[in-house]
Amino acid sequence: MSMTSNSSDEVDPTSGPPPAGAPADPTRRRYKRRKVAIFLSYCGAGYQGMQKNPGARTIEGELEEALFLAGAVPESDRGNSKRYDWARSARTDKGVSASGQVVSGRFYIDPPGFIDRLNHVLADSIRILGFKRVTSSFNAKKFCDRRRYVYLLPVFALDPNSHPNRESVLASFGSENELSRCFDCSERGRKVVGVVGRQSKVQKEEEKSLEVEMESSLMNEVLSNEGEELESECNVLVDSSGEKMEGTTGNTETESEKLAGIVATETEVQPVLENNKISAGEGEYSESNVIVGSIGEKIEGCSSSYCYGDKEREAFVRILKRYEGTHNFHNFTTRIKAEDPSARRYIISFNADSVMNVGGIDFIKCEVVGQSFMLHQIRKMIGFAVAVMRKCAPESLMDIALRQDVNINVPTAPEVGLYLDECFFSSYNKKWKDSHEEVSMAAYADEAEKFKLKYIYSHIASMEHKEGAVALWLHSLNHRNYPDFRWGETKEEQVTVEPSEVDHLALE
Repeated sequence: MSMTSNSSDEVDPTSGPPPAGAPADPTRRRYKRRKVAIFLSYCGAGYQGMQKNPGARTIEGELEEALFLAGAVPESDRGNSKRYDWARSARTDKGVSASGQVVSGRFYIDPPGFIDRLNHVLADSIRILGFKRVTSSFNAKKFCDRRRYVYLLPVFALDPNSHPNRESVLASFGSENELSRCFDCSERGRKVVGVVGRQSKVQKEEEKSLEVEMESSLMNEVLSNEGEELESECNVLVDSSGEKMEGTTGNTETESEKLAGIVATETEVQPVLENNKISAGEGEYSESNVIVGSIGEKIEGCSSSYCYGDKEREAFVRILKRYEGTHNFHNFTTRIKAEDPSARRYIISFNADSVMNVGGIDFIKCEVVGQSFMLHQIRKMIGFAVAVMRKCAPESLMDIALRQDVNINVPTAPEVGLYLDECFFSSYNKKWKDSHEEVSMAAYADEAEKFKLKYIYSHIASMEHKEGAVALWLHSLNHRNYPDFRWGETKEEQVTVEPSEVDHLALE
């Protein structure tokens, strides 16, 4: 018969600490420390990730200070998380948000109002949803069975003709499927810090040469069109009344004026919403502003000509499904060698079955569930899948990238679209179901959804409107930045996987 452990109910030799700034009261009641699991949501904008890092503004640093100011941690333990058995379920990267993060520790949760005291101290972008009493041995990291992340990917990211790289635009001149230069992204800034690695001197010279060649081609096209336009205008016949004869053209706008008009239109950043305005640091979305639909269902507000229909969904999900199972993901992270056992990770599921419209932009909801993830792993999995969908890399290259004996440079998608959705504690809940509350987000689902609408979704949409986070990144997906995309063309003999190896991987 399972019994609740009381080892976590410690009585401090001195009375429990009052909230910071409160006068000392010798008659104040002594409180016990309780082992609890705390559920919280936060927007990662402006923070250097979850884990505490000296000199950096982190979610964990803000939370630890709030626990002290709320009276949950005594002054003797301030800044020393080991003293109160601190643990986190997931370590989110810089700029990554969370709607279902879980931390655990031994805190003074009495008197009533523990959650309100914490939220009063914390910024609005960090909200404590609630807490659950747990066993003394509970550890939010070790007892977490699975973690579910969501990446909101703009639908246009899968369109090969949307935000093409300069080589593709230059190569398409004169063809039936001629691509146009992305003036909007040119104005925002072609280079994005952190999108790709360092460029060599040769790469920089090639890049400069391509830029000059493209500018020259565009100028020649404009001058050619202007000459045709002027010749056409000279042939316009006018009758005695001054009216144009039938069959003549009245269009006097030159091609250069058209291009100037395009630039002026594209560089104007439209507001995300008309009724609910979003500032640079915060934003609000009501439920009516976020529209979620299944594949094939018409979503009002869809402005892109590219549609994520059944065919596109089937292709994208097929690509994502290649990640499922146990694989060596050393190419999908940093600072971990291929032979390191920690490079092997188990992906339970990876789906992209629904589309949601936020602020006029259609986003694909990519949900991945796994036991644990490494640094940048999810962003690199998304980045590689997008490169395959945009025909930058062959789909067969995905199996090669998961091999232990192959090193490939994999693109990393922007961090803004990623958030931790929920942490699961199935084994713990099954073991202690008769004596302890279930550790899950079920009781806080509505509150977490409201937080996502108000902070996480609004931040993702506003970053795309204002800075074009994903749009700019798409321009970097080319063979110059990622020569490994042509791996099969240059190293065909090395990419052949033996049948025995395939069978071995399948069995795992």
